[in-house]
Amino acid sequence: MDDSRAPQAKPTDEQGYPRHWEADVLLRDGGTARIRPITTADAARLVEFYEQVSDQSKYFRFFAPYPRLSDKDVRRFTHHDYVNRVGLAVVVRDRFIATVRYDRIDENGRPSEDGTDAEVAFLVQDAHQGRGVASALLEHIGAVAQERGIRRFVAEVLPENRKMVKVFTDAGYTQRRSIADGVVHLEFDLEPTAASLAVMRAREHRAEARSVQRLLTPRSVAVVGVSRNPQTVGRAVLRDLAGFHGPVYAVNRNVPPGGELDGVPVHRSVLEIPGPVDLAVITVPAAAVPAVVADCGAHGVQGLVVVTAGYAETGPDGRDHQRALVRQARAAGMRVIGPNAFGLVNTDPDQPLNASLAPVLPERGGFGIFCQSGAIGVALLEAAHRRGLGVSSFASVGNRSDVSGNDLLQYWEEDRATDVVLLYLESFGNPRKFTRIARRLATVKPVVVVKGARHTGSLPPGHAVQPAASGLRDATVDALFQQAGVLRVDTITELFDAGELLARQPLPPGDRVAVVGNSDSMGLLTHDACLSAGLRPRTPVDLTTAATGENFRIALDTALADPAVDAVIAVAIPPIGTAAHAFTGGRLHADDPGSDDPEIAEALLEAASRAKELGKPLLLAHLALTDLTGRLRDGGIPAYPAPERAVHALAHAVRYADWRRRTAEAEETARVPELDRIDEGAARTLVEAALGTRAAAAARLQPGGARITLAEAEGNALLAAYGIDVHPTLPAPDEESAVRAAAVLGYPVALKATAPHLRHRPDLGSVRLDLTGEPGLRRAHRELDALLGGAAQAQLVVQRLAPRGVDTVIGATVDPAVGTILSFGLAGAPAELLGDVAHRLVPATDQDVASLIREVRAAPLLFGWRGSDPVDTAALEELLLRVSCLVDDLPEVAAVDLEPVVVAPHGLAILGARVRIAPLPVRSDLGPRAMSSL
Repeated sequence: MDDSRAPQAKPTDEQGYPRHWEADVLLRDGGTARIRPITTADAARLVEFYEQVSDQSKYFRFFAPYPRLSDKDVRRFTHHDYVNRVGLAVVVRDRFIATVRYDRIDENGRPSEDGTDAEVAFLVQDAHQGRGVASALLEHIGAVAQERGIRRFVAEVLPENRKMVKVFTDAGYTQRRSIADGVVHLEFDLEPTAASLAVMRAREHRAEARSVQRLLTPRSVAVVGVSRNPQTVGRAVLRDLAGFHGPVYAVNRNVPPGGELDGVPVHRSVLEIPGPVDLAVITVPAAAVPAVVADCGAHGVQGLVVVTAGYAETGPDGRDHQRALVRQARAAGMRVIGPNAFGLVNTDPDQPLNASLAPVLPERGGFGIFCQSGAIGVALLEAAHRRGLGVSSFASVGNRSDVSGNDLLQYWEEDRATDVVLLYLESFGNPRKFTRIARRLATVKPVVVVKGARHTGSLPPGHAVQPAASGLRDATVDALFQQAGVLRVDTITELFDAGELLARQPLPPGDRVAVVGNSDSMGLLTHDACLSAGLRPRTPVDLTTAATGENFRIALDTALADPAVDAVIAVAIPPIGTAAHAFTGGRLHADDPGSDDPEIAEALLEAASRAKELGKPLLLAHLALTDLTGRLRDGGIPAYPAPERAVHALAHAVRYADWRRRTAEAEETARVPELDRIDEGAARTLVEAALGTRAAAAARLQPGGARITLAEAEGNALLAAYGIDVHPTLPAPDEESAVRAAAVLGYPVALKATAPHLRHRPDLGSVRLDLTGEPGLRRAHRELDALLGGAAQAQLVVQRLAPRGVDTVIGATVDPAVGTILSFGLAGAPAELLGDVAHRLVPATDQDVASLIREVRAAPLLFGWRGSDPVDTAALEELLLRVSCLVDDLPEVAAVDLEPVVVAPHGLAILGARVRIAPLPVRSDLGPRAMSSL
């Protein structure tokens, strides 16, 4: 029977079945597999699997000859309680290729129902050993065990079973190892460590990069849905594959066997193709796709490009069909580009591939391009071709149901042919993962992004995202890009403007710019654009319109040799005589060969060589010099037909170079400091008590939970455990209570309302400051009582007066899509209205918080603006680090709001605080590797 068409097991019908343990994973060779719990319905699969395992592997598993499983064994290995006894299987094409099982034990190694140790054992089919199957299983069984309260695994391994010993020792967990009675005894804690996370990320990177490489470098390709009609999509793809070096097959079930189309043999089914097929491009109607995917899986196809539309972009039913398509493909070990995809391009002359609908292909070059929209894909490729910019590889993935931009980033990091990455994004599938990968990539290669739907927030139909990512705020996206070193631009034109400069010129060592040219007006425009972009331009050097090539050569040499110059922008217009010659009939013929001066071109090209030696970028802003720009581009000089375009490109390069330098320094110097007065144990006890032990345990079986706002005393105690002291307050429901509170706290005091509708609304008159004695306090209490409609309703409190300073706001909030975000801004309506808030992802380093407080536009108020006293920014930075540590150490803390935080010249005072907590989600970014399920 064709196993790819076999009905899938329905283990979710079993009572207590933990559906959230199911996961699709990528293996080391780029193939896919599914990990899921073993159920009572898997007896036949288990027996078949065991029959395929070699005698040696069986011996390694059971330490004795064990040729077959008895009925008792089968029952033991398929009946689990999913708490104390758990078995997981790796499944491909509905067949087991590996299993793992743990049994809970006590400290003496006996079966237990309340121990925190478990014995674990693996068995991997010999044909699949070396694919990273056991490593993936270890990650998943470890996460399952932690969820069930197990803290340590114990394993017994024969010394000659070196592969299994290596799986354990390479995992990065804290281990203890001993040998007794000829057996290696291993114990390792399941708490993630920096080493275990690094190992997991490295494996993820290799697997995803390899999976994309397999798609871009197939040995053979089949186009399914090729019609006799030459105008159809299938025929267009087939013609575009004409330059492919390997076998190409056409599939059309209505064509008699033995026929040809465009010189390619035609078969009625993928199953009839005589040789292997690595990549299949599917263009049949949506209703016929499942049968084609089944054939591809049975034939061993590695990847699919599904051009067919009619999926998630059509509505809920289409989304269900799309999910079914991905499940079917992954179950057969295949990855999917699409559906509704535009296709793939690889320009490698040794392995060329054009499995796309692109009407124009650029030359070979250093740009890796990713997009979702097919229309944008056409525009990107045509723009690259028109500007003479070469492409290494290109992917337009349509609905992005499986292969995403994250996968391509993993590949481009390893790809030596790719120098600059250009992305057009309309949505994020996994923003947290994007940040992690993009940051690592940006340290070695520039990443430039256009993000669509910036203001509307709506997504194109069919662009599947995780629910948490659908409402991602644009300010969060900006923070994500900034911290990851990703350059965000606004248009496709700007995308290539910045990309061309980054690809052709060295990174600028600073922001000091020299402007040299033969037009005073162009020079001034360029100078003003530099100031607007935050660069530091020198006074433009005007060579006049009569400038010769020699004049340009001398001026450029002088500018480049100046140690106070980091970049040079040359500005040029046609010489007046030739410009007048080109003006005929009221039109300027910009393509007139006489309008360009070859001497100027030579001067610029010579200067470009010196600029590269000196590590300073040189670029050209010009008017009507199209012939010149072509020659300059061949020599590596970016040329822009407007000063502002040249300046914007340079500004992006300056910001990126600065980020690269700061990141390199941070790797050596940035740190999360060891802070005193932190009692993580006490804080954790407070959180667990607030959540309720039983409620928290039950909630961990749910994907997240409702947030709980802690009472003021609880929240302040939690903050105090991390050395964050909130200015004390005492309730003042009446005058006498207010007077007693002031006596305890000491004058001067403040009287303020804390009711939610009045919080942080001083404009409503809900605060009285500088109360130095009992008469003033009583009078203020009566006034607020009358103004706000009763002290009980307003919830008045007395607080010791804080020293005068700058009012600021600090917050930390868990964004389900990105992670925890640390925020800082100045308090008050102007900052709120202008959105003057800066963000960083947690955990934050000392350098992160130092730059955070300086990033807001109102930051000069902290540093002595207009003669005021500078405030204690060191105390402010320490407070930000403490908040970062709190939310990083305790993921149950969902939000912290400190407002206002009054920063004085010496010290600071936190006058208001609110803390919210929530049960842990089932899986986090620290969990095992798993492919996204959208």
